[in-house]
Amino acid sequence: MANIKSAIKRNRQNEKRRQKNRVFRGQARTSVKKARAAIESANKEEAQAKVLEAVKALDKAASKGIIHKNNAARRKSRLMKQFVALEK
Repeated sequence: MANIKSAIKRNRQNEKRRQKNRVFRGQARTSVKKARAAIESANKEEAQAKVLEAVKALDKAASKGIIHKNNAARRKSRLMKQFVALEK
C-alpha cells in the first residue's frame, strides 16, 4: 500500500481508468465473439450486422487508446477476411 499522497492519488486514478477501460475492451471482445458466431452460422445478413457492430466497437476502443490502432486494424482485417470467405 502506498504511503505517499501522490502515489495514493495515482492508485485511485489508475483504478478509475481501469474500470472505464474494461467496459470498452469488454464490448469489443464480446462484439467480435458474436460476429464470429454469426459468421459460423452462415447467416449472411446477421453476420454482416454483427461484423459492422464489431468494427464499430474496435474503432471506439482504438480511438480512446484502450487498444492500439494497429491491434484494432488487425482484428478488423481478420474478421472481414472470415466474413468475405463466407460469401464464397
